Amino acid sequence: MNVLKTMAAVLVATTALAATPAFAEAKTDFKVAWSIYVGWMPWGYAEESGIVDKWADKYGITIEVTQFNDYVESMNQYTAGAYDAVTLTNMDGLSIPAAGGVDTTAVIVGDFSSGNDAVILKDKAELADIAGQTVNLVEFSVSHYLLARALDSVGLTERDVNVVNTADPDMVGAFQTADVTALVTWNPMVSEILALPNATSVFDSSQIPGEIIDMMVANTEVLEANPDFGKALAGIWYETTALITADTPEGAAARAAMGAASGTDQAGFEAQLAATKLFAAPADAVAFVTSPDLSTTMDLVRNFLFDKGLLGSGAPSADVIGIELADGTVLGDANYVKLRFTDAYMKMAADGAL
Repeated sequence: MNVLKTMAAVLVATTALAATPAFAEAKTDFKVAWSIYVGWMPWGYAEESGIVDKWADKYGITIEVTQFNDYVESMNQYTAGAYDAVTLTNMDGLSIPAAGGVDTTAVIVGDFSSGNDAVILKDKAELADIAGQTVNLVEFSVSHYLLARALDSVGLTERDVNVVNTADPDMVGAFQTADVTALVTWNPMVSEILALPNATSVFDSSQIPGEIIDMMVANTEVLEANPDFGKALAGIWYETTALITADTPEGAAARAAMGAASGTDQAGFEAQLAATKLFAAPADAVAFVTSPDLSTTMDLVRNFLFDKGLLGSGAPSADVIGIELADGTVLGDANYVKLRFTDAYMKMAADGAL
């Protein structure tokens, strides 16, 4: 049994815990989890530079920010109720916490991948060459979704390959073994692997723009009971992204620090940033999350997850879980909404109302 299916069984058991009334109480101490990825590095930098404490102090709260080396484990811990917020993608938000029964709201839509996720082949240069190969990836993650979209683009399906579940920290080492000839992963692993002489990217997320979205989400009940937590998260994000995108010595120093923290250098981090559509300006994030394109994307995502059996055991259709969009419309079951997109906190930042 793969990691995420095993985890899904655990999450069903933890749903009752995650939904207890204690989660709806006003409180002052919050815990945020994040993992290494170019679009999430600002959270680590904000913690180290004091930006997190600055905004937490403004609202009279404390925010503990914890880095996870394993992306799946960070989501697992959030879903189990150990953290109030976590960085994840739109697809993983639906397949893990939402499918596990945890009502989750996207507070910050931070960016979408525009080349940071890639299908990589060893000693082959064309996507069609993937047919018949074993493909290593984090099963049922955005990598799996990217593979499905890539295969479809050349008239192939998953029946034409063999998928092997591989943890993200193991990707670089795995590619350097003789047995691994194809994989799908994300940065910074993509950059490390493509630096190897026999590696070629044959499909990447720039070919499906706006579909792999990177977000900071929070437990909806916690957020509703503690709106200042959401305001602080927005303040942290936009102060940090304004700094890291600035053409100033301070901006360069921030990019260098985030590069080092992610296992590369300033140039390496800037190359990853160039493959990311970063919403440093809150108005851009508001425009993205209120666009009708988001509904189209989430429809693709939920149908992929349904096809993989990841919307719950015995789910009759992709409608089993409701996804609320920023305008209040719902994809799926309006009586069982578990993933929500809101522009509320991003709009406060755009309006200077934080």
